Amino acid sequence: MSQDGEKNETGRQQQIIAEVRRNKELREKTYRERALKLFPHVCAKCGREFSGKKLKELTVHHRDHDHDNNPPDGSNWELLCIYCHDNEHSRYLDAEWYGAEAQGGEQEPVSSHKPFSDLAALLKNKE
Repeated sequence: MSQDGEKNETGRQQQIIAEVRRNKELREKTYRERALKLFPHVCAKCGREFSGKKLKELTVHHRDHDHDNNPPDGSNWELLCIYCHDNEHSRYLDAEWYGAEAQGGEQEPVSSHKPFSDLAALLKNKE
């Protein structure tokens, strides 16, 4: 590919990235403003209240983790402070990675080796 072709391709990629970012910001701005009108300015997890300049620390969390699911009644949203929001997403990623174990559920053991399965028999032989 020629140098001009590479510049055009890079320019096009930068345009696409800028457009995606603009659309994301517009979408977030819209549902954030709606959520702030619908709900009290309190973190749904820790209960901290937010007002004035601190209001920027209150985020809109999508309960189903689908940022395109923005029903007008706000049923897929909850307001979380930035700390609780980060924690919620970390828990979600842990659950994806570790499965039921991260949720406190039972999971098949990784190893099938049972080092103490014959311990009773071994102790009887020693006596």
